[in-house]
Amino acid sequence: MTVMSEAIEHRHLRAPRENGGQLIEPPLSAVASFFERNRAAAADYDYDMQGKRLVDVAAQARVELVQAACGYTRSYRDVPTSACQRGLPLFIAGHQPQLFHPGVWFKNFVLSAIARQHAGVAVNLAIDSDTIKTASLRVPGGSPEAPHVESLAFDRQTAEIPYEERAIIDRASFDSFGARATETIRSLVSNPLVREFWPLAVERARECSTLGECLAQARHRQEEAWGAVTLEIPQSHVCRLPAFHWFTSHLLANLPRLWEQYNRSVADYRRANHVRSSAHPVPDLAMEDDWLEAPFWIWDRDIPRRRRLFVRQRGDEIVISDRQGIERALSLSPDGEAHRAAEQLAELAASGVRLRTRALITTLFARLFLGDLFMHGIGGAKYDQVTDLLIERFFGLKPPGYMTLTATLRLPIAREDGPAGDIRRVDSELRELTYHPERYLDGELTGDAEVLVRQKRQWIETPRTYENARRRHQAIHSANEGLQGAVAARRTQLLDERSRIAGNQRTQSILVSREYAFCLYPAEELRQFMQAAGTR
Repeated sequence: MTVMSEAIEHRHLRAPRENGGQLIEPPLSAVASFFERNRAAAADYDYDMQGKRLVDVAAQARVELVQAACGYTRSYRDVPTSACQRGLPLFIAGHQPQLFHPGVWFKNFVLSAIARQHAGVAVNLAIDSDTIKTASLRVPGGSPEAPHVESLAFDRQTAEIPYEERAIIDRASFDSFGARATETIRSLVSNPLVREFWPLAVERARECSTLGECLAQARHRQEEAWGAVTLEIPQSHVCRLPAFHWFTSHLLANLPRLWEQYNRSVADYRRANHVRSSAHPVPDLAMEDDWLEAPFWIWDRDIPRRRRLFVRQRGDEIVISDRQGIERALSLSPDGEAHRAAEQLAELAASGVRLRTRALITTLFARLFLGDLFMHGIGGAKYDQVTDLLIERFFGLKPPGYMTLTATLRLPIAREDGPAGDIRRVDSELRELTYHPERYLDGELTGDAEVLVRQKRQWIETPRTYENARRRHQAIHSANEGLQGAVAARRTQLLDERSRIAGNQRTQSILVSREYAFCLYPAEELRQFMQAAGTR
């Protein structure tokens, strides 16, 4: 095993501000040496996993992944023979099967370009074990001068359940979404991709059993039309692979050590990044009586609500449970082999009980067992610092490097700039009018204003004591109140200016957001941008 520094540093990763900007780290010119270093290090992963070497489990996982991904992808689109060859460099990315923004989609096209440039195989994981938060999209409408955002539903809203279990509920709403979105955005974008993309989604919805699957397959078909060559597979299918069952058995057999290193690594991340929330980047694993929480989700297909997995040792077996009704025993001990436990996990899956990795373990398995190079977005790249520590501490291995990719693309909406200005400056001056109105009085002071200013100045120059503090404060406050009429015109001007600036900021935030779903962007501009991905 290799000794590492276990250092963790705060990473300043931000999406590019400029339209069309790209973040690719490390740069494309360094990809070859980067993944070759990963491959060379992986060849020496001589770590025991319940009687099997990690390097052998990883080799098995890669063969199983490519075979399963080829079979799955061929069920809905063409796959060239070269994309399914064994032994080639394997490049991996992943994201939830949702309608994400172009910065996320950019990653898929770079994935394809890198695999092509380095004679490798590209696989995208659709993380369908995550829950679907909303069945609607934010769609901008109105005019460039007065835009607004509508929330358009493409299905009926339901309770949060995993993508892999979520069927389409309202077919009429789903089928009509493309036309409704096109009409809503028409005055801002004349030819949005959704016009040609949504018929693909409707077509796939006739063949797919879940909402996430039909959206992901339609998006993958669009990538094919634009020349991207990648395989795709849902995470739920990855969790059925025999190598995954062996991996899971090893983690569960050694859960006390994993539990300790997991929580320690999360704590170190929070410390290095000054994170106070106990929920970020992920919650700590809990201990309840003699049960330890494992970094997995568990649920039954009949009640598809994700629950935490708990484990306890019982003689020569371990018991896994959600502590709410599901409980199974696995023939597994820390020092024993895992053949029977892996078989039992496969039987568990066949019976309808879902066991799914949580975020950090999902990418740990992908990086350490499935590919030569994993490609993250910004959020995943930051959080996978925890995964690096976990690989070092639990497996005693130098973690494989990963890439970080994103891009910024904005809707091409022509408009005249509204009033510029700094709203903080205006707020500061409004505060000054309240507490120092005398500074804004023009000319010589006369009448009541002169009296109020003189009284205020006298009190300010009077040292504050315990005895006069209350009277002093009230006198200064009364003077300020009495002077407000003299500065009322200036206050009105500032409030009008603030309203104009705030309105312009709201307009800008709508028009320049990079967060709209990729299918809302102009089809031709989006195609050119994505086809150029990975070529700079």
